[in-house]
Amino acid sequence: MRKRAWSLLGVAGIAVAAALATTAALAGGGDEGAPRYVVDPSWPKQLPNSWIVGQIGGMAVDRHDHIWVNQRPLSLTDDEIGAVPNPPTRLTPRSICCAPAPSVMEFDREGNLLQAWGGPEDPTKCVAPACIWPASEHGIVVDDEDNVWVGGNGATDRMLLKFKTDGTFQMMIGGSFSGPADSLSQTTLGKPAGIFVDNKRNEMYVADGYLNRRVIVFNPTTGGFLRLWGAYGNPPVDLPAGQPVNPDAPYFNNPVHCVIVSHDNLVYVCDRVNNRIQIFDREGHFQKQFVYDPATLGNGATWVARLSVDPEQKFLIYADGENNVVRIVDRNSGTVLRTFGHNGRGAGQFHWVHQMGIDSNGIIYTGEVDTSKRLQKFVPTDEHHW
Repeated sequence: MRKRAWSLLGVAGIAVAAALATTAALAGGGDEGAPRYVVDPSWPKQLPNSWIVGQIGGMAVDRHDHIWVNQRPLSLTDDEIGAVPNPPTRLTPRSICCAPAPSVMEFDREGNLLQAWGGPEDPTKCVAPACIWPASEHGIVVDDEDNVWVGGNGATDRMLLKFKTDGTFQMMIGGSFSGPADSLSQTTLGKPAGIFVDNKRNEMYVADGYLNRRVIVFNPTTGGFLRLWGAYGNPPVDLPAGQPVNPDAPYFNNPVHCVIVSHDNLVYVCDRVNNRIQIFDREGHFQKQFVYDPATLGNGATWVARLSVDPEQKFLIYADGENNVVRIVDRNSGTVLRTFGHNGRGAGQFHWVHQMGIDSNGIIYTGEVDTSKRLQKFVPTDEHHW
């Protein structure tokens, strides 16, 4: 294993950096060309087979501009799946609709379902012991070689799974077991939340997660360990669950919920409950952080982030599932330029907006959890063209 020199930042330096990032994030001057979005209430189209989706655990857009969803059939209530038996609650249907869809779903830009596979509704795609499907689906990415990666945040979910786009199983990193956090493990995960694959460099970055408190990088071809780090580039620290909100904390809170990498080799990490996005180089050396709505409690303010599709990736776009908005910010300063969405159940509103994807035209797709269990599409207005 390659030795790593951990970068350290004094407490005073951390406090100053956080204060500056917070000031920049909340300043909000002009919009600086940030796009405006309107909801497309017709997306997606009605599903075949009387299918219905559960909580949206993962969402991604592939290089073909297809939208991939990793949803949770087991989150559906008895009345939502009334068209099929639901033992032991009942052994016969109770209504004409609906039935749970398979976990992994592929849509086109128009909202047509192209295929669906995997999970408890399609168990042949993942057969133990080589492949163990997560207890609770979380995260999905389709890499540039058309491999589909999924994870989970259930009690025993210590794995990542790799499939071909047709659902053919290829590899499992980690496994399914109970036990305490182990943020220094090089072979297993701790309820991983977010995944980013860079095929050109043969690196896969994982936001790990709901149990562990780190970023870990694997070789996506072999599954081999490359490196890991915690908040501020320090060694990760495993602490009891329920740590208080602290945007200056020298550790990641749970969950470490997203990770993405920009064209200029910066790694953006959502430390959700600490209401911040920390930024590193590819080796895990801390660069800066953006703090948003620091008084937010509950489930935190920084759930998932994506980069705009212009060549410079000028904007960072993140979803806040506690305050139920999407914010478009200047990627260099962190300044909020535009916000859309509002707490609610109507078209264009959110309840626990959890996942997000963006296609090559800058169209944003979102997915919600808790009781919302919904997919939405937001289109740039005519005044903005990527």
